[in-house]
Amino acid sequence: MAKSKVTTVEEAMKHVHSGMKLLLPGFVNCGVAATLIQGVVDAGYTDLEVISNNTSVKGKGIGKLVHENRIKHIQCSHIGSNTETMEKFINGEIDVEFFPQGSLCEKVRAGGAGIGGILTPTGVHTPMEQGKQLLEWDDAKGEFKFVKSEDPQNGKRYILELPFHADVALIHAYMADTMGNVKYNYTAANFNEVFATAADFVIVEAEHIVDVGEINPNDIRTPGALVDLVVQANPEDAK
Repeated sequence: MAKSKVTTVEEAMKHVHSGMKLLLPGFVNCGVAATLIQGVVDAGYTDLEVISNNTSVKGKGIGKLVHENRIKHIQCSHIGSNTETMEKFINGEIDVEFFPQGSLCEKVRAGGAGIGGILTPTGVHTPMEQGKQLLEWDDAKGEFKFVKSEDPQNGKRYILELPFHADVALIHAYMADTMGNVKYNYTAANFNEVFATAADFVIVEAEHIVDVGEINPNDIRTPGALVDLVVQANPEDAK
């Protein structure tokens, strides 16, 4: 039988370092890897680059990293649910780069699938297109052409969004077996399934850890082949 991937938070944190880029899924504070995030805080890692939908709420989940000033740069969809993130952003204490939620998720999906980028109409003619390449569909020629914002528009335009990829992904699961096969629970799945595909190293915290074969194969959303380590989630860390 293959070796178990179950370990302690302390051992898992040896694969995280200051300055790393982390994928942190979760919607507000649902499906957030709170135990692993607490592990990052306890290990003292700083200058982190984070890709996440949001920054949870003040003092919880990803909000702990904000409160402890561990994040140097974050690429996210919104920060409105965390007043502390907004304050630090306004005061220049944290660098925030915004993306539409769907575009952010697709950028991660592209990174996990090895796709060179995505084309999206979301954000065209807004500040979201600044500094990015624009393409326009030429219906007569049946091809795309690169254009600039100031060019007259003759067809549907798209922003070329490049893929996201990270050093480590910290994933929250309802259940995982000892080989890292993962089951999510309802909406707590949110971004976890996609984010687990787009990192060099994937650490899963699970509310329940079971033996191989105890999860119905139809319920496995992230296969163990993508997971490097599994740790036991502590519900106290989410409070």
